Amino acid sequence: MSATISAGVAAIGEAASTEEQMLEIGRKARAAARRLALATPAQKDAALAAMAQAIRARSAAICEANAEDVAEARRQGMTASFVDRLALDPARVDAIAAGVDLVRSLPDPVGEVMSAWDRPNGLRIERVRVPLGVVGVIYESRPNVTADAAALCLKSGNAAILRGGSDSFRSSRAIHQAIAAGLEKAGLPAAAISLVPTRDREAVGLMLQGLNGAIDVIIPRGGKSLVARVQAEARVPVFAHLDGNNHVYVHGAAPLAMARDIVLNAKMRRTSVCGAAETLLVDEACAGTHLRPLVTALIDAGCEVRGDSLTRIVDPRVKPASEEDWSTEFSDAIIAVKVVSGLGDAIAHIERYGSHHTDAIVTTDQVAADRFLAEVDSAIVLHNASTQFADGGEFGFGAEIGIATGRMHARGPVGVEQLTSFKYRVRGAGQTRP
Repeated sequence: MSATISAGVAAIGEAASTEEQMLEIGRKARAAARRLALATPAQKDAALAAMAQAIRARSAAICEANAEDVAEARRQGMTASFVDRLALDPARVDAIAAGVDLVRSLPDPVGEVMSAWDRPNGLRIERVRVPLGVVGVIYESRPNVTADAAALCLKSGNAAILRGGSDSFRSSRAIHQAIAAGLEKAGLPAAAISLVPTRDREAVGLMLQGLNGAIDVIIPRGGKSLVARVQAEARVPVFAHLDGNNHVYVHGAAPLAMARDIVLNAKMRRTSVCGAAETLLVDEACAGTHLRPLVTALIDAGCEVRGDSLTRIVDPRVKPASEEDWSTEFSDAIIAVKVVSGLGDAIAHIERYGSHHTDAIVTTDQVAADRFLAEVDSAIVLHNASTQFADGGEFGFGAEIGIATGRMHARGPVGVEQLTSFKYRVRGAGQTRP
């Protein structure tokens, strides 16, 4: 961040109330959104390139700021999975910059003609992608979201107001300084990507109220308490990102080796990500051959298994599962395991306890797979693949702001295309309506 911007933020923080700060941020973001909506793809790509360069150049400063956040989190007794979500190192910072570069390489969605047709009266009608406007993003402990959200919003022609978690305050601020430097270098307004400069929780409430019409949509990314508050208080549209209580269902026709690989990856690759599996369902048709090896593999990999009565029989190390466990996103090396009586029972369990995020079936039975994919009402359903593919980067979106689990506008990974709306362009030759 330039000395001018840093001094300006400091002055606002000293002289203005939280409400005054937020309303000013909203006013500037709205003005920036009008400029971004008309920015050329080359202008936006130049800013993204400069942002990635600045993030890499400031890697040491970002890591230093993050180390303070991590130290504070450990002093407060945060879990290992929480610290993992929060922690950065030079490799992770470089991955953040690479994510910005990847978003830059994507096609620009703004101005794309989604469909076009001619009417009998000679009118030519086109449906064309346009930015949403100002996107408010409220997130918790992942500092990388600061860069991901900034890049995606900028590429799609939107201004963004980012409110990171208190636990990642220093890290997000350091990343945002690099983002602001990139915007300035490219000649775009720094207010195009704003970071809320306070930990005051009042700022969240003000964003949910829309900042006097400045914010067009809110995207929450965090735990149940954050999402519940957003859904209860928001006065603007919300792209809901509920918890990731994800399931892997091992069908009776599942090859054991494939099931083992998928289950271990889905649970243990990174236990803290929202795509991690939290419940394993094993069909009774293959429980005799598959249940023990799957449970053993999980425990040997360092995962705590909480199981139903049949699962506890196969290994004395399995702990009893409570009713609450079936609906819990552990975000840790813990999994709930249950034997189900068939495909219908598995689908019913997922419908009752799941969060409509990501669920997978392992089977060579195409009919069973097709039924699972059709009937499981989740944003992402997979056949013979790990739930950890629930990620915008893996979908080819470059990055994501979150996984939308609602049913309106966007569902699944929210990338540049999902951050656009559309308008109609109608071209005539003097037609009037009789």
